[in-house]
Amino acid sequence: MLKGKTVVLGVTGSIAAYKIANLARMLVKQHCEVHVLMTQNATNFINPITFETLTKHKCLIDTFDRNFEFSVEHVALAKAADVVMIAPASANVIGKIANGIADDMLTTTVMACPCKKIVSPAMNHNMFHNPIVQDNIEKLKRYGYEIVEPAHGMLANGDMGDGRMPDEELLFEYIVKEIAFEKDMTGKKVLVTAGATVEAIDPVRFITNHSSGKMGFALAKNAMLRGADVTLVMGKCDSEPPVFVNTVKVQRAKDMYDAVIERADSMDIIVKAAAVADYRPKNVSSEKVKKQDGNMSIELERTDDILKTLGERKNGQFICGFSMETENMLENSRKKLEKKNVDMIVANNLKVAGAGFGTDTNIVTLITKDEVRKLPQMSKEDVAAAILDEIVEKIY
Repeated sequence: MLKGKTVVLGVTGSIAAYKIANLARMLVKQHCEVHVLMTQNATNFINPITFETLTKHKCLIDTFDRNFEFSVEHVALAKAADVVMIAPASANVIGKIANGIADDMLTTTVMACPCKKIVSPAMNHNMFHNPIVQDNIEKLKRYGYEIVEPAHGMLANGDMGDGRMPDEELLFEYIVKEIAFEKDMTGKKVLVTAGATVEAIDPVRFITNHSSGKMGFALAKNAMLRGADVTLVMGKCDSEPPVFVNTVKVQRAKDMYDAVIERADSMDIIVKAAAVADYRPKNVSSEKVKKQDGNMSIELERTDDILKTLGERKNGQFICGFSMETENMLENSRKKLEKKNVDMIVANNLKVAGAGFGTDTNIVTLITKDEVRKLPQMSKEDVAAAILDEIVEKIY
């Protein structure tokens, strides 16, 4: 995902510096070139040898060190970088950069970098909320720096408050968002639905399905990484949604219908990957239904058809639906494409190994009015990328 990319990590004097060793390892595992710059104070918290071992590159500290691989080092490294992340960023270094002070290898290199710069402040709660520090952070934002908001939690001195650097997994996602994909969907507003709806029978029991939400999450994440403004309307899902997307959580099919239709007119692309109930109990008991001798039947009524309504109200949006079948997949999906008046159907067969609910892979066929394209078995992340590639090709 990050092969061929160069990331510069700037580490300053903070107890949180230890987290950046794992961040460097995560980036290297994605075949990324990682270079680490440290302030002199940072070396009091973590040894440069740690980063040199992980990245296979000399850790740069002294601007005038003559024993390293670049010529006019800060300029050469600045040119090579695809993104710079300063984490942890102390109040001291934030103040220096905000006011144009470049007096060590880290700040000098940052000043020379034309690429995106991401800053993750890490400090005591009172220091973070000091108006001078806040003014410097706002100044960096005006200059185009992206600020990672610190987490709230227990700080190094035992206090509870703001100023804690987020975990390295989130810092990694900030870097991926910036450099993993070409931003070919910038300016597009995308709505994705994911997961299963839940229809109550009584306060204890409900009707749902096996959808995990993985396919919808992969689509939302891929669109976000390509620069789109993504809204994810999610039902019951097995995992947490991707970061950097606008999340709307719903339960019932009616809730999902309302959430999607309310937002549809402002969207450029709508991908309906959720497994929405076709029927719901006509009467929902306010008390638990007691077991009785003999059988019991539950009267069901139709839910609102989200995809059909979108097709009827379509006003320039590209609308993509999903079709989960167990027989006559192509025939049924072509009928759905025409009947629902949508632009594309992503069809798959639940009975085919490697496809369907809960798996990490999928086997789909992309169906439009003039083309049928079967994709091989791929990870759901790769399937999501292929689906969005097809949509981007159609709308441009």
